[in-house]
Amino acid sequence: MKKSKALLTALGIAAVPAAAVVAGSFYFYKLAVARAPKTFLDADPGLQPNPDVQTETTASRNWWALQSFEERTLLSGDGLKLHAYYLPAQQPTTRTAILAHGYSGDASIMSGVAKFYYEDMGMNVLVPDARGHGRSEGDYIGYGWPERVDYLGWIRQIIAQDGPGAEIVLHGISMGGATVMMTSGEDLPPHVKAIVEDCGYTSVRDELAYQMKRMYKIPAFPMLPATEALTRFKAGYSFTEASALEQVRRCRTPMLFIHGSNDEFVPTSMVHELYAACPSDKELLIVEGAGHGDSFLVNKPLYTGKVTEFLRGRLSEPAAAD
Repeated sequence: MKKSKALLTALGIAAVPAAAVVAGSFYFYKLAVARAPKTFLDADPGLQPNPDVQTETTASRNWWALQSFEERTLLSGDGLKLHAYYLPAQQPTTRTAILAHGYSGDASIMSGVAKFYYEDMGMNVLVPDARGHGRSEGDYIGYGWPERVDYLGWIRQIIAQDGPGAEIVLHGISMGGATVMMTSGEDLPPHVKAIVEDCGYTSVRDELAYQMKRMYKIPAFPMLPATEALTRFKAGYSFTEASALEQVRRCRTPMLFIHGSNDEFVPTSMVHELYAACPSDKELLIVEGAGHGDSFLVNKPLYTGKVTEFLRGRLSEPAAAD
């Protein structure tokens, strides 16, 4: 009861209107933040699979199923047991790609990118299930904010394994892109040589405000502040603080920004804002005709060629398989 009163007080809304707003905030929290199947995304026109890339998607999924991954675990700072898949390179190396998947997925949706780093780049690959996803524990989705701390833990684990010669690339798509950008603003060890972010959002608040208007035709106020207050109460973070834009302002690691020109789910305008804010060594690739998260599949030669070129100048070893 005391917690409920505190929540209402935090919302700062009169009693009668507050009842409807609080009810709505619980609805949107369950819909967008709580761990649960996100079936509302199934028919989203901005997320429909491109029929022209299904062959590539099937091939990478089949490749994933055939790999003999090592199981890795990490205990998060707040006591969650997190899970990851580790695939050592075919030839011993201290170069490792740590990948970050998108919202409501799991590690396996990064199969195409994992295959690229493993086969084409000759690197070790670590692919975590984000908290609240896959085999990792957690009853909420952090949109990259608490995950940024989790990724510092995965980075430390790889450095402990490979020693002072460890070279790490972070690569994330969608929520994973936001995750690696949010990680970029932390005090990263010099072993992290480069970051590739693909179609991440400027901040959780910006993305959810955009989706409330796009999907539900409602303004951000008062529902978004109410849901944000509930999220802070139940999950311990706020949408406003979960800002990739503010984190990239502190980034000192080389970063490649990638976005599809036809992205309707995370608008392409966001990548230009992020790119402009980043003070580090950086490059930008806009993939023409690609929707949300489709850039790798729509133009794989362009995508992989750009990533290879970007990493070649930033890793001490050649960015091609030995």
